[in-house]
Amino acid sequence: MNLRLTLAAILPLLLTGCSLTPTATPTPQPALGIQGTVHGGQQPVNGAHVYLFAAATSGYGAPSTSLLTAAPSTFPDTSTGPTAGDYYVTTNARGYFNITGDYACTPGTQVYIVALGGNPGSGINPASGLMSVLGNCPAAGNFLAATPFLSINEVTTIAAAYAIAGFATDVTHVASSGTPLAQTGIANAFANAANLASLSGGQAYATTPNGNGIVPLAEINTLANILAACVNSTGLTSSACGTLLSSATADGTSTGTQPTETATAAINIAHFPGANVAALYSIPTPATVFAPALTAQPNNFIITLEFGLANTVAAGQLAIDASGNVWIAQANTKTTQMIADELSPAGALLSGANGFGTDPSRTQFTSLSLDPSGNLWSVGYNSYLTELSQSGTLLSGTNGFTGGGLSDGYAVALDGSGNAWVANGNANNVIEFSPSGSPISGTTGYTGGGLTDPGAIAIDGLGNAWVIPYMGSSVTRLSNTGAALSPATGYTGGGITGTLTIAIDSANSAWIVDETNVVKLSSSGAILSGSGGFTTAGNGSIAIDGAGNVFVPNIQKSTLTELNNSGTVVPGAAAYSGASIGTMYAVAVDGSGNLWCNADGTTPLIHELIGIATPVVTPISAGVKNNTLATRP
Repeated sequence: MNLRLTLAAILPLLLTGCSLTPTATPTPQPALGIQGTVHGGQQPVNGAHVYLFAAATSGYGAPSTSLLTAAPSTFPDTSTGPTAGDYYVTTNARGYFNITGDYACTPGTQVYIVALGGNPGSGINPASGLMSVLGNCPAAGNFLAATPFLSINEVTTIAAAYAIAGFATDVTHVASSGTPLAQTGIANAFANAANLASLSGGQAYATTPNGNGIVPLAEINTLANILAACVNSTGLTSSACGTLLSSATADGTSTGTQPTETATAAINIAHFPGANVAALYSIPTPATVFAPALTAQPNNFIITLEFGLANTVAAGQLAIDASGNVWIAQANTKTTQMIADELSPAGALLSGANGFGTDPSRTQFTSLSLDPSGNLWSVGYNSYLTELSQSGTLLSGTNGFTGGGLSDGYAVALDGSGNAWVANGNANNVIEFSPSGSPISGTTGYTGGGLTDPGAIAIDGLGNAWVIPYMGSSVTRLSNTGAALSPATGYTGGGITGTLTIAIDSANSAWIVDETNVVKLSSSGAILSGSGGFTTAGNGSIAIDGAGNVFVPNIQKSTLTELNNSGTVVPGAAAYSGASIGTMYAVAVDGSGNLWCNADGTTPLIHELIGIATPVVTPISAGVKNNTLATRP
């Protein structure tokens, strides 16, 4: 049954040329609530079932909460599909729909809208699935005051699918645990959709609305065109739908569960952006509905945003705080000698034109870590330890925290109590500082357990410190009191050589990246990755997401490898290379499931790979404190 909308109530979406180009955003009218259009490419979708959902808070994988209730303009779904029993409204012959008093949402929950089925011009197409996000439910429990207008099409579907991929199993299962940290992560994820596309105009952006980010417009349009080929077809029997649904499986493999509609297919592509790229790109489209589009097949379908930084020469290590803000240490700085930059979850520069921590006594700050309170600690090949507040105020004084034998600070990690552990380079020791900046490891620091030339450090969920030398061949483990737990020569073997970086997973296993491979040690130091490590794609930084998957860039090859917790390359991850990757120097996963990385360690650019990872507890020290390292929030 179609909704009857008068011309006075809705302004039509005008189309010009051969691509979808609204000449003006329709003006919402008072008291009309949520209104919009559903289009398959240029074609209005008649009779589509429009559902309103809120992301569940009862646990990851839970079904979304259907918000529409029985009202004169709504209809119960009598099918046996995933929306059976849920109420919907329908689109009219021009693709319009209107939702007024047919629902209520819980303030603070994340709301999205789905349009399934309908006739885009070639008959009813059950494989048509389109979506868009509304975002945070207002305090009033509805969107009536905002009267948002949504243009739901393939572009908004791609924007929504990638932005919320970390919380979505399929189009009707979008959920989190409901913890405060998870709610922050999912709110940031939903908001990120508006960084990719205009949700009212249905067009991909070239730059983010705040002006600080570059959006891969042609790639988003290409993905939208792939969906449109199926939406604007005869449905499941068409070649376009057959190729799309068989290529965009739930696990990225040829034998995985196939989606039944295009919105879930988009979510699956976001989960495995390197899988079946050639098959997807080869899907013929009747016309280039969304332009400009890619003119050559990409290595992958990773959607990457690129953000500029402040007065910076080179970006160093990254850290994510509990709000989803990204902190970037400065490997080298200009005359202001700043310590760090900070970006919001949307990529807005929070640290001003000159960054945070102006201090002329320092020249480089290559390592940083956040304590459980969100304060930043940084060192940079010197005898100073620096602390900044969450607002960027220098807390460690003009000369920083010193003493305890600190002379050559290479790296810093924070434990659950807020103590800072510093790998003290050529001094061959580890110095521990209290939250107030006093050294508590004696005058010569912690030694033993094979500790030599420490260049990187990580704290596990038991409070133990794992330390590797710069370009060495051993791993040292110290107790939370600094006692050596590893042998006098450290843990060796398993292909450990030329060590570079280290991270800890949820089982308190240590992952070490060296010049040639990735090695995994158990919580007691046993080699878990065989005699030669898991892969030869190492040589970079490392980050572990909330599913225990490990992301390792290769600086020289400009590639990114994703391994599952057993060390197997994730389906499609072999294609993580090319323009969407660049030369990564450092990586970090946020609470929304995005992977952040600096461009190459020599330029002031930060990349955000949208929805490629599983949301993780941030900051890392909070995972240490609660023994929730590398788990979902």
